[in-house]
Amino acid sequence: MLFNSYTFIFIFLPITLLGFHLIGNKGHNKLALVWLVSASLFFYGWWNPAYLGLLLFSTIFNYSTGIFLGGNSGKSSTKKIVLMLGIIVNLSMIGYFKYANFFIDNLNAFTSTNLILYEIILPLGISFFTFQQITYLVDAYYKDTKKYSFIHYCLFVTFFPQLIAGPIVHHKEMLPQFIKDSVYKLCSKNLAIGATIFALGLFKKVVLADGVSAYAIPIFDAAESGIIITFFEAWVGALAYTFQLYFDFSGYSDMAIGIARMFGILLPLNFNSPYKATNISDFWRRWHMTLSRFLRNYIYIPLGGNRKGEFRTYTNLMATFVICGLWHGAGWNFIVFGFMHGLYVVVFNLWTSFKFKFSSSKLIKNSMISSLIGWLITFICVVFAWVLFRAESISGAINILQSLVGVNGIGLPLILENIFLNYGLSSFIDIFTFSGMFSNGFYSNNFFAIFWIFSLLLITILLPNTQQIMRKHKPAFETHDGEIISSNYKYLEWEKTISWAFFTSIIMTISILSLSGESEFLYFQF
Repeated sequence: MLFNSYTFIFIFLPITLLGFHLIGNKGHNKLALVWLVSASLFFYGWWNPAYLGLLLFSTIFNYSTGIFLGGNSGKSSTKKIVLMLGIIVNLSMIGYFKYANFFIDNLNAFTSTNLILYEIILPLGISFFTFQQITYLVDAYYKDTKKYSFIHYCLFVTFFPQLIAGPIVHHKEMLPQFIKDSVYKLCSKNLAIGATIFALGLFKKVVLADGVSAYAIPIFDAAESGIIITFFEAWVGALAYTFQLYFDFSGYSDMAIGIARMFGILLPLNFNSPYKATNISDFWRRWHMTLSRFLRNYIYIPLGGNRKGEFRTYTNLMATFVICGLWHGAGWNFIVFGFMHGLYVVVFNLWTSFKFKFSSSKLIKNSMISSLIGWLITFICVVFAWVLFRAESISGAINILQSLVGVNGIGLPLILENIFLNYGLSSFIDIFTFSGMFSNGFYSNNFFAIFWIFSLLLITILLPNTQQIMRKHKPAFETHDGEIISSNYKYLEWEKTISWAFFTSIIMTISILSLSGESEFLYFQF
C-alpha cells in the first residue's frame, strides 16, 4: 500500500486514525497501541503477507536480545558475544535477501561457474527496520536503553509512517513518546499540521517528481540499450532524474512526518534542502539525514573516526561511503556511487585543510561568489553521482557520463539553433557546435523539458522547505541542533488560518486528481 494511493488516503489512513483516537480518548492506551501495531502490520502485509513473518521474527528476536543485553545478569564477555551474534543475525537477513543474488552473479562471472539461486524478492523496508534495531542492540549493550513493554517496542519497529523508507528512527526519540497520555488524545492542531505537511509531500511526489520523471526514464532506458545519448539529452535526463529523486524522497519524508503528526508523534527530520548545500559535507548533513547519522555513529566512529591520524581518517571516510553505497543497493553502480561520494568528501576535507593552513591567501575574497562556486561544484558532482545511482548497469552509466562531458559530441539543441537562425545569428551555430547536432533526438523540440528542470531548480534553491514553512509548530525532531531555521519568506510560514486551509485543500485536490496510477517511491527499492 502506497501513501499516494486512493486506498491509503480514503480508507486505510482515516480508519486507522479514527480507531486509534477513539480508543485512546476512552483512556485505553494499551489497546490503542495494539490497534496501531495491528494496522501497521496490515499495512506492511498488504504488499506481501509472506514477509510478515520475517518482520515479526526480527522484532521478537531483537527485543529478546535487547532485554538480555540491557539486563544486570550475565557476564560482560557473554553479552559481547550475544551482541555480535545479534548483529550477525540482522546483517545475515539483509545479506540473504538483498545481496545473495548479487554475490552469486559475481561469483559466476569471476569463476566461470553456473551456480543458480532463484530470484529473491527484496522485503520492503528491510534495510530500515534492521538498521533501526541494530542501533537498539548496541545501545542496550552499553546500558543506554530503558525497559519498555513488548507492544511499545513493536510500535517502535513497525510504525507504518516510517516503516518502509524511513526515517531511521532512534529508540530515544520514539519510545518515550508512546508513553505520553497526550499522544492518545485527539488534537485538532496536530491533525491540521499533519494534514498540511502530508498535502505538501503528496504534491511533491505526484505532481513534481512524477511529472519530471517523463524526461528521465527514456534517456536511462536508451542508455541501457546501448543507444548513443547526445550531450543535451544526457544533461536533460540526468537533471530530470536529479529533481525526480529530490522531490520523490522529499515528498515521502514530508508525508511520513505529516502522517505521524496526525497521531501526535514526531519523527526526526530526514531531508533538509540538500541542493542548497555549498559543499559535499553539507550535502550529506541535509540528504537522508538519519542514514548519515547512523553511518557516522555506528560505522565511521567505531572504525576510528578522525582519532587515528589523517590517512586513517580518509580511509574510514571511504569505507563508510562505500558501505553507504552498498546499503542503497546490490550492484556495482551503487558501490561506485558510494566510492564517488567518499572521494568527494576526502577531496573537500583536503581542500579545507589546505585553506586553513594558508588562510591568508584566499583565492576568492567575496563570500557570495565563493558560496556560489561551492554550490555549483557540489551540485554538478551530485548530478554525476546520481547517474550511477539511477543506472541499471555500469555500462549504462558510462554511456550517459561520457555524453555529459561531451565525448559523444557537443552541439546546440534544435530549439536554440532555430532561435539563432531566426535572428540571423547562424554564424554562432558553428561556434557553439563542436561536433554533431541534436536533431532527431529525444528532446530536439521539447521546450517543456527545459521548463520543468529550470522551474524545479528555482523551487529547490529559492523557496523555503516544509520544515521552514512549519517552523513555529515543531514539525519534526532536529537530527542535529539548529537545523530548522527561519526563511526569508516569513509570510509563507504556516498558521492555523482559513487561507492556509484553502491552500492545503487546493494542492491536495490537485494531487489527488494527478493520481493516475500507483507510482512507487524510489527509496522503496532500498
